[in-house]
Amino acid sequence: MAKKLLFELVKRFYTTMRMQLSTAVFGRTSHRRGFTLVEVVIALAIIATVFASIIIAYTQAAYRAQWTGYSLAAESLAIKQIEQARSARWDPANPGGQVLEIYSLNLLGSNYAAQVLTGYTWTNLDVPAYGTNYLRATNFVTVKPVPSSSNGSNLMVKVDTVWAFRWRTTRLYTNTVCTYLAPDNKDPKDLFGN
Repeated sequence: MAKKLLFELVKRFYTTMRMQLSTAVFGRTSHRRGFTLVEVVIALAIIATVFASIIIAYTQAAYRAQWTGYSLAAESLAIKQIEQARSARWDPANPGGQVLEIYSLNLLGSNYAAQVLTGYTWTNLDVPAYGTNYLRATNFVTVKPVPSSSNGSNLMVKVDTVWAFRWRTTRLYTNTVCTYLAPDNKDPKDLFGN
């Protein structure tokens, strides 16, 4: 028993001396200072939240940039169809016979009823692609007369370009371009009132 007691005293003395020595040499106290496990877990949670937010923002910006590219390509496709309609001759007042090329546009499934032409075309959107990374779009074209205040009438050409984009789910988007066309050459009597 005395041996055990002596061993305990030596152990305590040794521990006390070691603490006093480390305090004197290294400026430490007996209680070590550091982060607790809770503080480390909270810091890791904050860092993980910040990095997750950055990654989510980056992927959303990439999707938005891709959507914008497809939208601009769809707009360009619709304008291309409008330009095809603008380049067609339309002269209902021609004395040698009416020229109605506007009603013979290169459309699939075209229907001409009650002076309204409807039809569609489809093609791939003109965006940089690799492999099978292409997107199809459909132009729905409507050409119809719009009564005007003069003796002749104008035409309204409307193109709806429909395209699909997958962002979480696949959704359809529509770009619409509309313009009015006047006849190429009206009868001079209509123009000058003679």
